[in-house]
Amino acid sequence: MYKERSLTDQEIDLLKSQNCECDDWTLVTVAPGFNPHFVKNTRFSGKIRIGLLDEEFELAGGLRKHACINNAVIHNCEIGNNVVIENIQNYIANYVIGDNCFIQNVDVILVDGMTTFGNGTEVNVLNESGGREVHIHDKLSAHFAYVYSLYRHRPNLIRRMRAMVDFYARKHASEMGYIGDHAMIVNVGYIKNVKIGSYSKITGAMKLKNGSINSNGQASVYVGRNVIAEDFIISSGSRVDGGSIISRCFIGQACHLDHGYSASDSLFFSNCQGENGEACALFAGPYTVTHHKSTLLIAGMFSFMNAGSGSNQSNHMYKLGPIHQGIIERGAKTTSNSYVLWPAKVGPFSLILGRHYQHSDTSNLPFSYLVENNNATHLAPAINLRSVGTIRDAKKWPERDKRRDPNKLDYINFNLLSPYTIQKVFAGVEILKNLQATAGETSEIYTYQSCIIKNAALRRGLELYEIVIHKFLGNSLIKRLEKTGFTSNVEIRERLKPDTPIGTGEWVDISGLIAPKSEIDKLLCRIENGEITRLKEINKVFKELHEQYYTLEWTWAWEKIQEFYNVTPESITAGEIIEIVEKWKAAVVKLDEMIYNDAKKEFSLSFKTGFGSDGDIQDQAMDFEYVRGAFDKNPFVVATLRHIEDKKALGNELIERIRNVK
Repeated sequence: MYKERSLTDQEIDLLKSQNCECDDWTLVTVAPGFNPHFVKNTRFSGKIRIGLLDEEFELAGGLRKHACINNAVIHNCEIGNNVVIENIQNYIANYVIGDNCFIQNVDVILVDGMTTFGNGTEVNVLNESGGREVHIHDKLSAHFAYVYSLYRHRPNLIRRMRAMVDFYARKHASEMGYIGDHAMIVNVGYIKNVKIGSYSKITGAMKLKNGSINSNGQASVYVGRNVIAEDFIISSGSRVDGGSIISRCFIGQACHLDHGYSASDSLFFSNCQGENGEACALFAGPYTVTHHKSTLLIAGMFSFMNAGSGSNQSNHMYKLGPIHQGIIERGAKTTSNSYVLWPAKVGPFSLILGRHYQHSDTSNLPFSYLVENNNATHLAPAINLRSVGTIRDAKKWPERDKRRDPNKLDYINFNLLSPYTIQKVFAGVEILKNLQATAGETSEIYTYQSCIIKNAALRRGLELYEIVIHKFLGNSLIKRLEKTGFTSNVEIRERLKPDTPIGTGEWVDISGLIAPKSEIDKLLCRIENGEITRLKEINKVFKELHEQYYTLEWTWAWEKIQEFYNVTPESITAGEIIEIVEKWKAAVVKLDEMIYNDAKKEFSLSFKTGFGSDGDIQDQAMDFEYVRGAFDKNPFVVATLRHIEDKKALGNELIERIRNVK
């Protein structure tokens, strides 16, 4: 702030002449150099501090406005330098207002008693009736919330985590609100018990109560027209606009809620988008996207997910209430009018078409299609691996990361293939082979988790799973041996040794962060035994695991390479590595060719229907090309063909580098 001084008698007289009032002018202090000419028609009460009023604001349209305090009632406030506070219909009470703030045409801004500004608010996520509640706070990450909501089988852990949140909430509780530097609050109705960060822009909001807007200079927050928010936290870089209504919600970094979106008891983490539709008890992990009016996401956990129009779920069977939940693992998509009756669990990168009532768990059959047929769920394992949409999704997520805040809350792993997904592929292979062994290889259909798998779909699934195993393990091997010259097999074996024993065994995806389960368990044990007692310490461990991902991934991949290719670390040779790389090359090329052919379908004659209005077939083809472009010039198609050549060259380079090693 600034060093303050008391008002002079002359300044008090001038303020009175400008229709200003105060019961006790001795409680009003100002900055040296304060100019009372810019304070008019204002009533002060309580303890007041006022900064300089020297500078001008340049508004949209070229209008310039001098810093001032006009037409306001201000109680117990500290006001920074060069602010505009004007046309306050009711009053501002108990706030510290930073420098260069612009507050105009507001009904009321107040803090009433001790408040935590939304920290510690209980959000009944996943189970609408309670039992998986998450207590939100400014530093909440998707990973913390994942553990807090799902690990109820470790009650001591939950008690410890709750204590950390309570400590944080008490630490940041205050009877004074805060409006950060360069905040703009214009044409707003009711603001009560809200902490407003620097560079926030709030225009036309209807009601904000008990919350935090964690804006900053690198990643400002915008709250727009007719927004109603109660018991909330909005993280840096996010935008809530267009009459959205949120209640008991956490909005993570770089999220966007708009066009009348309605959400209650929900958590949205980095880069989520919600428009037009509705959320209730939703755990929206990173990149959960829903844009359609008729879409309800309820009592489910999602991440990297795109919801089709009319996608719905049910958490209520009209018996014991809304007590059910579901998990759709990372990368899944739902088509228009899809429906899932909870409880259910769907494996990563799956596509849900139609209506599903069977409470299936397909979590160990990733990259699958779940298709409704005659009121039954038909499962096509691995088929989504050859879809151009899957690859396009994997490429677009990192490109669409809108987080600008250098202090990231979520540590997001964007990899399509990882120990997490490939372990599920291995499990899927075992499941499908067991089905063949049990029902016979000639059986027309197989049943798994109340899903029907046709014989051809099962065999195709095994083929695709094998291809993707070759691809992932080959990728890891080539990466490990890149940019290194070798003169002997001994040197190769030395390079193949993992840098750490950590990474073997099961891996987990804790809402965006992919890590060995053993390391997550270690973290949770340290919380349970009181070794870790602060939120920042937990986030530090998450950050370290994220940064160590590729080191830990190699430990896992090397173990699987030994098992899958039947090689040993003591005897592996350059010749065996070349064999693995040749299999990798074949797998990569085959998969890319499938993706290429899948993309080609979008340029077939049937997809030109409706083009070339009032013309002949040549006009249709020309109209299609002008709108959609030529197939061979499509950026994704070009990138796929280039990818084939690049991968061939990468494999050949390693082969040539070690061909003569003995």
